[in-house]
Amino acid sequence: MNGVLRLVTRASVLALVLGAAGCAGRDASPPSDFRVALLLTGPVSDDGWNASAHEGLLLLERELGAQIAKVESLDKSRFEENLREFAAQGYELVIGHAYEFQDAALRVAPDFPGTTFIVIAGNRHAANVAAVHFRLEEATYVLGALAAHLSERPVAGMIGGEEIPSLKPGFDGFENGAKGVNPEFEVVTKYVGNWHDVALAREHAEALIEQGARFLFQNADKAGLGVFQAAAEHDGVWAFGSNKDQNRVVPGAILASAVLDVPAAYLAVGRAVKAGRFVPAATTMGVKEGVVSVVVSPEAAPELGPDVAAFLADLEQRIASGEIDVLASPN
Repeated sequence: MNGVLRLVTRASVLALVLGAAGCAGRDASPPSDFRVALLLTGPVSDDGWNASAHEGLLLLERELGAQIAKVESLDKSRFEENLREFAAQGYELVIGHAYEFQDAALRVAPDFPGTTFIVIAGNRHAANVAAVHFRLEEATYVLGALAAHLSERPVAGMIGGEEIPSLKPGFDGFENGAKGVNPEFEVVTKYVGNWHDVALAREHAEALIEQGARFLFQNADKAGLGVFQAAAEHDGVWAFGSNKDQNRVVPGAILASAVLDVPAAYLAVGRAVKAGRFVPAATTMGVKEGVVSVVVSPEAAPELGPDVAAFLADLEQRIASGEIDVLASPN
């Protein structure tokens, strides 16, 4: 397996999806007045969701010569204020990297028709507001199936940050993947209530381990570190990373990660907006587009062996072809 189960990411495919065909390759033009702002609900040091967004922002600076700005760990009460401030300063592209920015962006956008607003994990669009949803559930389905395939006990755990709509598909995908292997498999879900409380996430993980869970999937941003820490303390317990390749965050604790190629998506959007050909829409991207993948830890891959590698590859192919609907209940 060489430690990796992954589809090759192709920025040109993304460009076509986003109406930015013909944009592949490095932009050699000097720095321009193209300005991009990024708003985040957590810190870029989370090794996951927000870190991947920051990598995307830096890629826009490097490839397009964009002037960039960001605000981290925003409180919900300041979403609209910050969106409005960046638009008033003339930023051509303003990205809210979380579902929670959607309502604020839709309120602000009509006052700034010259600014394109992108809501990551959103599902609604308007004249100058677009939504980009990553089908993380296609990767979490594979992780759930892997957990049920390997587990001697018919139970696994999931730990989320806040219980928000954008988290549900990924959790449903994990559970459906597990039940597709074993209909009696139980998946227990707990929420931290925020995205930063490492200690509470670890407590939840310990409680799930006490209930017999030997595989733990987390989508909790910075708080997810607590899940990894708990897994590291127990022999035979594995955690799964999310949104970014987190396999080396806590060595020996993480079996695989559900990975989003956020930087490639950011670059495709940025190219289209800069060129004036971006068409706001509610876009989804997944395994088929090469944006969503499962990356197995290089440390764990040799232990899994060729049979498990073939099992995972088959699932991936069937998801990409549409044979498996990861959000359809197997029961």
